[in-house]
Amino acid sequence: MDDRTTIPLDAETKVTERPDDHKTELRLWLRLLTCTTLIENEVRRRLRDNFDITLPRFDLLAQLERAPNGMTLGELSQRMMVSNGNITGLVDRLAGQGLILRRPAPNDRRVQIVSLTAEGRRFFRSMARENADWIGQIFSELSPGDISALMSALAKTKSSARKALDGGARR
Repeated sequence: MDDRTTIPLDAETKVTERPDDHKTELRLWLRLLTCTTLIENEVRRRLRDNFDITLPRFDLLAQLERAPNGMTLGELSQRMMVSNGNITGLVDRLAGQGLILRRPAPNDRRVQIVSLTAEGRRFFRSMARENADWIGQIFSELSPGDISALMSALAKTKSSARKALDGGARR
């Protein structure tokens, strides 16, 4: 038989002949990515259509909602996993809308602390309530058991990814 001929492999043959063939894991990754993209795009659309706000601005307001005393730009950058430059632009736009306030840190005037205004807090809370309803609608076909099983599987997935990343950092 010619070596150039491709023969479909059954599962057992794949394991013995191609132990590093990760087609199932790749399909899983693509499925996770597709689900995330579908949901994120729908949330983006609804935020834009219903509140005239972007997802990154919503996320920044959500971070500030959890920090009643405010956060520094660096803390926001770290929590949102984006650059300081991205945070500065978001803060500028939200401050211009009167939703957040900037003030210098008492111990270092070069550092700015950002917090929600009363209007920002009201606006975020109304968006958060609707967002929770949207997410509930998106997952409405899943039973409580489905959700529990997914949460467990995703916890293992997260742990596996972290271990792989930690191991890869040491190489």
